[in-house]
Amino acid sequence: MSNSLYRVIFVNQGKSYQIYAKSVLQGNLMGFVEIEDLVFGENSKILVDPTEEALRTEFEDTKRIFIPMQAVVRIEELEKGSRPRPRIVALDGVPPPANGGSDSPSNVTPLIPPGKN
Repeated sequence: MSNSLYRVIFVNQGKSYQIYAKSVLQGNLMGFVEIEDLVFGENSKILVDPTEEALRTEFEDTKRIFIPMQAVVRIEELEKGSRPRPRIVALDGVPPPANGGSDSPSNVTPLIPPGKN
């Protein structure tokens, strides 16, 4: 097993998630990225990062995550000794879908703006 550490940035319900893992694969489920062995930063008794704690709580019992490929923004393999700093960031101007499902057409930006062809 390699000692690689991966930073995976993906979007879910109007938020950008940045998580760290030891294993990132093309999943057995078609169209999904499989992420295993999540890594969190070192625990500090003096400072507590609320974002990292929220992620740790959300994924504490998670063995493996399957993320749709279209939700993945970037996957990076980091240098040895990199310090993981997981976080969640709300995306400005992108409200989460009201129905918890796919984005409504009002949230979709056209590739070619009308009148520009």
